[in-house]
Amino acid sequence: MIKIEHLVKNYGSNCAVDDISFEVKKGEIVGLLGPNGAGKSTTMNILTGYLSATAGSVSIAGLDVLDNPLEAKKHIGYLPEQPPLYLDMTVEEYLIFNYNLKGCKLNRDKHLAEVCEVVKINDVYKRVIKHLSKGYRQRVGIAQALIGSPEVIIFDEPTVGLDPKQIIEVRNLIRTLGRDHTVILSTHILQEVQAVCDRIVIINKGKIVADELTENITRAVESSRRFNAKICGPQKEVLALLRSKPGIIYAEVLSQRDGDAYIYTIESDVGVDIRKTLFYSLAEKNWPLIGLEALGMSLEDIFITIVDQTSAKNRYERRGTKSRRQRSNIEAEVAKNIVEKTEKKSSEFGGLFDDDNEDKK
Repeated sequence: MIKIEHLVKNYGSNCAVDDISFEVKKGEIVGLLGPNGAGKSTTMNILTGYLSATAGSVSIAGLDVLDNPLEAKKHIGYLPEQPPLYLDMTVEEYLIFNYNLKGCKLNRDKHLAEVCEVVKINDVYKRVIKHLSKGYRQRVGIAQALIGSPEVIIFDEPTVGLDPKQIIEVRNLIRTLGRDHTVILSTHILQEVQAVCDRIVIINKGKIVADELTENITRAVESSRRFNAKICGPQKEVLALLRSKPGIIYAEVLSQRDGDAYIYTIESDVGVDIRKTLFYSLAEKNWPLIGLEALGMSLEDIFITIVDQTSAKNRYERRGTKSRRQRSNIEAEVAKNIVEKTEKKSSEFGGLFDDDNEDKK
């Protein structure tokens, strides 16, 4: 449905998008993730035809955005970071204005009613937009993107400035839209993509540094062997036992205390399940294990590690603590695998285009 080939965008000497290539299949929800200034919004603006590219091409439903801009845009619904609302219009007037602007051929009243039902704005349909809350304004912005039933919906930071309840509502709405539309979601919020996206594409400094299915990253995250253990016993001796056990690569006592029990953070080696042996070892010492909580690997740490691996400065080194570096080992390994897999995929993707170019010659 969407194909981006060797896309480059320069602003003078600054390269905002540096030779990126990827595809989005029909019905897929893809999260375009990256730190501020990574090139996400620039990519979105080129996708929608708002900006021209310095080099490369973008096609929507087989139509080149540069060569056939009007036809390509008929397949796109776009919600920029700041919704393009006319505050003195009512919601009804604004949606009718967009219906006419897009040259929509569907039955107007029926189509707008369906759109309003999807985004849940029926109760404010007759109200002036400037009197609406930010959450409702965002919904009205999404409604204008849906007019004409475009196959591709593009959202640029759709939940910025919303309260937690509104964020959940917008996320649920995006998931619903994914059933009938191809969706690209640009954001720097990790929870956003994990909650709604089928695939994650991470951009850093204008380059794609990771491209992976969300379920694969989630599986890697959940495969971490990190626990919080609540143990009754002398703190120094318990800690010494934990650090001496084979398979445990990190152990530290936390500041929390529950009666005569302390809470310890434990990380085991990859592929090693230390729960049973830990239980028996503590039982031999008559140190009751009264709680064991599995902790998932941090998606935030993986994201930071991926970005750091493609940047000159290492954020973990700036944080500087020995324990933090020890605990980042698994995240670093997962991030390395994702980056290497993406680089291999990009190389194969580029090779396909090189072959095409040779054929054209």
